[in-house]
Amino acid sequence: MELGLVGLGKMGGNMRTRLRNAGHTVIGYDHNPEISDATSLADLVEKLPSPKVVWVMVPAGQITRDVIKELGDLLGEGDLVVDGGNSRWTDDQANAAMLAEKSIGFVDCGVSGGVWGLQNGYALMYGGSADDIAKVQPAFDALKPPANDNGQFGCVHAGKVGAGHFSKMVHNGIEYAIMQSYAEGWELLEKVELVDNVTEVFRSWREGTVIRSWLLDLMVNALDEDPGLSKIRGYAEDSGEGRWTVEAGIDNAVPTPAITAALYARFVSRQDDSPAMKAIAAMRNQFGGHAVTSAGG
Repeated sequence: MELGLVGLGKMGGNMRTRLRNAGHTVIGYDHNPEISDATSLADLVEKLPSPKVVWVMVPAGQITRDVIKELGDLLGEGDLVVDGGNSRWTDDQANAAMLAEKSIGFVDCGVSGGVWGLQNGYALMYGGSADDIAKVQPAFDALKPPANDNGQFGCVHAGKVGAGHFSKMVHNGIEYAIMQSYAEGWELLEKVELVDNVTEVFRSWREGTVIRSWLLDLMVNALDEDPGLSKIRGYAEDSGEGRWTVEAGIDNAVPTPAITAALYARFVSRQDDSPAMKAIAAMRNQFGGHAVTSAGG
């Protein structure tokens, strides 16, 4: 198939390569002219045959909304926009409604795979009508993991518009909790004098245990590269999807204590001197005479 791809960063650029390796024609557009195949969105749309399919891979939020709005003015009846970024599912519904007024289809697609996706394939969760999905299915088939590597998984039509990004949002919330569990276990193992080689303990878990996973593999890789993780500051950002998962849990009265705790742990990581912990230390000192540590050390 032929499609346009807007946004050629770490994910988008690798996706263009994987699609081309599968025999598809991809016209990419990026603000960086050195990697772009088109000079503008209008030029990209002009180069595509009808019905036109344009896949958007730009940062979530206003940038994505602006790109999709501009595409709505450039595309026509029967064309299709795919949002493969990390947009919030409520944005998908608004974008789909806007494009539907012009008889332009819309599919939202949560994409997981990161920098490894070019080699291993991407897990895809997409939402939209069956007719719209069919227009972009060849691209999904090329991007997902190969058939000889559990390729019957890693690709799902999750439901109506918004279902793809909602599923990816929950996926990332689960990811927060799993990573937090590995991190806490690693810290505890490092803390005791009983365990001589924490990295080898983690490595042993990669086979035959119920907690083996790709994230565990990546943790071992990180420990091999930097034993003790001494080169890394204990600071972690959140992409937004963890927050959205917690909010969705609240909206639907679904308890998400593990995901919520993992999100809050990231907030704590950004505090050099936690104000809340100061208050706790002060109260412990007041009611029990427990020692406090001075601000100077």
